[in-house]
Amino acid sequence: MENTAMKISSKVECGIISLVDICIYSNDSVVTVINISARQNISAKYLEQILPQLRQADIIRSVKGSHGGYTLTRPAEKITLRDVINALDCTVLADYSAKEDSRIADAVSECLWSKMSAYLRSFTDSVTLRDIADRLTSDSTQPMYYI
Repeated sequence: MENTAMKISSKVECGIISLVDICIYSNDSVVTVINISARQNISAKYLEQILPQLRQADIIRSVKGSHGGYTLTRPAEKITLRDVINALDCTVLADYSAKEDSRIADAVSECLWSKMSAYLRSFTDSVTLRDIADRLTSDSTQPMYYI
């Protein structure tokens, strides 16, 4: 997996992918780590490091036992990308603080980084797991045209 638009950790990216997988494949039942791993080509061991953080953030809940796995704690339209990103890497959407103590650094921070951070927080608040899942399911129903 490669994210070319922005530097996001693989943990955040895999977390979002695994949550969308749970959203799409749960159908009122649990989704196992093994199934997510197989469908999304993400190491099960890596998922076992990510999913507990999402559980601690109350985004998913785990079901123990032979028919265990994970489900979302609330409807997908109530889980934003901001929820997910903050659960896995709270530094991504954090306020920017200038490393340099100068008027120029303060101006750059005020005119650029602070506004970019605010936009990213607003944008990630506006996108939900349901939005991504719906995009996937609507893409698969579109007719394919060949030239």
